[in-house]
This record gives sequence, structure tokens and C-alpha cells, in this order.
Amino acid sequence: MSKASPRSTAVRAVDPTLAALFDVHEATLPNGLKVRLLANHQAPVVSLYTFFQVGSRNERPGITGISHLFEHMMFNGAKKYGPKMFDKTLESNGGRSNAYTSNDMTVYYDDFSADALETVLDLESDRMRSLRISQETLTSEREVVKEERRVRVDNEIPGMMDEELGTLVYKAHAYRWPVIGWMADIENITRDDCQQYFRTYYAPNNAVLYIVGDIDPKKTLALVKRYYGNIPRGPTPAPVLNAEPEQKGERRAVVRHPAQSPSVMIGFRGPAASNEDTLVLDVVQYVLTKGEGSRLVKSLVYDQKAAVSVMLDWSWRIDPGTVLFYLELKPDSDPAKVEALLYAELEKLAREGVTDKELQKAKNNLRADHLRELSTNSGRGHALGHYEALLGDWREGLSLPTFYSAVTAEQVKAVAAKYFAPERRSVVTLHPEAGANEPGDEEAADA
Repeated sequence: MSKASPRSTAVRAVDPTLAALFDVHEATLPNGLKVRLLANHQAPVVSLYTFFQVGSRNERPGITGISHLFEHMMFNGAKKYGPKMFDKTLESNGGRSNAYTSNDMTVYYDDFSADALETVLDLESDRMRSLRISQETLTSEREVVKEERRVRVDNEIPGMMDEELGTLVYKAHAYRWPVIGWMADIENITRDDCQQYFRTYYAPNNAVLYIVGDIDPKKTLALVKRYYGNIPRGPTPAPVLNAEPEQKGERRAVVRHPAQSPSVMIGFRGPAASNEDTLVLDVVQYVLTKGEGSRLVKSLVYDQKAAVSVMLDWSWRIDPGTVLFYLELKPDSDPAKVEALLYAELEKLAREGVTDKELQKAKNNLRADHLRELSTNSGRGHALGHYEALLGDWREGLSLPTFYSAVTAEQVKAVAAKYFAPERRSVVTLHPEAGANEPGDEEAADA
């Protein structure tokens, strides 16, 4: 998708069973904060999600990783609740909290007993209104993030390869850099950068609040207005331009690093979340790698014994994302030969499609996973907020069972032929350094 946002113009047919269960009360405060309230009185507990429409795609060279760094900063105190008081206050009320940053959004969530709702709203609104951004806090959290990067990227083979793959798949788009950011940028982000970031992206007009659980929607909205209503709007964030050029051929890179076995990571340029091909690719993902009996696991791991494991990651994104395959090989494997076996399976899928049994199994598993997430307060808050952030309307998520059930074998063939074309792929191969052990082996031996 070439536009800055995936906002849909119409909602697909909503599953009637789900529609009856999701009586979402919607409101928008004068300062732009969007509020979504969903009552569920099965247990006296509540989940609160705050979705900020900002992720690594909103960054620029020089401050890559600031979205993730700022996620850490948000737990270090504000005007009313000082350092360490957020978690202490929440936990004393039987609650827990966490957060995550992705390419497209930053999400904070709290689970707590229903009688602590007002306290949690006070906590969350305090840090949205008046977060404490000190040089001391920045210095401390910067070191935490740098260590996180060392562990998850610099010294982890999949992380290292994924970072290299991003620079192959994307030449112009912000998806090119990792969510955690480049190390030099993390080291050089300033307090002024953080303050400007906070004013722009953590303003109420760039946030959606989901509250799900044992609540009275009318009373809850009144509380939200009391605690959030006087937080000032921020400037309208600049739109993200998708200037990524068309890929015209295969791209390759080699990583040499201490390891016991070679690995291959392959990315195919995919569609945006709002493109219906995305949902067909969901079905394709389940056909290929969901379960021990899935096509690629059965063929490459068990029948041909060409790989130790095979993984497919297809994650929705606002702009066109990546269909990613990761294969761990045996020590004496030839990566080129294993690649060829994978491509043969993908070509077979595009040429012959799927069996009725495979297609129905994929649909059943998709529906089960979808409904499983919607079975809890936290799952509902996360899922609906995720759909709204990526598709423009939370109702789109309630249409998924209907859409998946209607996917045909011909659609699977067409999508496989389109997205698994050789000219759309980028390949990173890990070649183990001669005579080297995998990271961590020496420490393990010493222990």
C-alpha cells in the first residue's frame, strides 16, 4: 500500500455470533482521545490497553530505536506518581502491567481487579500528561536497551539475520531498520529528542484507550473524561510516506558468525494489512507450517530430513510487510540445496494448490486461534485495538471468521504464485565460521 494509512472504507461482513458478543461503546474526547469500552461481567477483573499509533516506522535515521527506548522511559515516573511508583501502586492493587513496541505501534496494558479501575486511570493519565523525562532516566534506560540489543541481536543468530534481511527487503521504507534501533542511534538519542517525541506521539489525539471487563460503560466513560479530559492535544504527527521502490530481482547477503550449523532466512515482499491478500496469506501460513503435519514441516524436516526446523512468520503491518521463512539446518547441510527444496514446495503450492483437507484444517486452526484470543478481557482489548490500528476499524476483526471460511483453493494458488515469485525474495545465509562454536558454548562449558 502506497498511502500513509490503511484506513478501510467499509467493514466486511461481521460474524453474527461475534457481533452479538461485542457491544463496544465508542467515544472521542474533545482532546482527540478515542475510547472503546466493552463490558464483561463474568469475573470482577478489567484489562486496560493504550494504543499509541507510533512505532519504528515513524522514526528517522539518527533516532532509530527511540520508540522502543521510550517504551522503557514510560515506567520511570511522572508528576503525581514518582519513580517506581507506577508498578508499586498497580501491584498493591493486585494488578500487573507490561508494554511492547512494534514497527507500527506502541502498546501498554494493565490487568487488575475491577475495584482498582479509578486508580489505574489515575496512573495511566498521569504518565500521558506529565511523564518525567530526566537525563538520569535516559542514561539508565539507554544502557538497558543497549544490553537488550546485545543479547537479542548482536549475539543471537536469528536476530542478526533478521536485521540483515530488513536491509535487503527495504531500500527506502522505515521498516528497513530494526525496532530496537541501530546501536549508534541508541547511544546518541538526546533528552530533547525524547521530549519532542513525547509531545508529538504520546498526545491523546494519537492514542486509543480500550477498557474491557467488569465495568459500567457510562460510569467508566465519566471517569475517563475526569482523568484524561484536560490533557492537551499534541501536534498532528507527520504522515509516513511509503516510497519503497518495486523489487526487480532476488537480493542476497551472507553472514559469517560462530555457529554449529548454517541457517537460511528468506523474505518475500508481501502486502499491507488492509489488502485482502493478507488474510489469504494467513491461511497459507497455517497450511505450510502450523503443526507437525503441515506441509513444510512434514516435507523438509521429517520426510527429506533437510532441515532441523522450519518457521514461517507472516505478521500484519500498515505498509507492505514481509513473508519470512527461517530454516535451521544440520551441520553438514548445503544451504543452496535446502533452499531449492523450499522453493520447490512453494512452486508446488502455486501450481497445484491445497487439498480440501489441508484447507479445512488451516481454516479450523485459524478460527480456533482467533476465538481463543477473544475469550479473555486482555485478549479482546489487544485484538480489537490491533485491528483498529492496522485496519482502521475494530469491527474488521469480527469479520475474520467469515472471510477465512470463504477462502478457496484457487485463492491460495493465486496468492502463492503472486507473493512467492523469485523476483520478490531476499535471502540471508549464515555460514558458520570455521572451527567456531555457537555463542554461549564456552560459558556453558566453563559452568
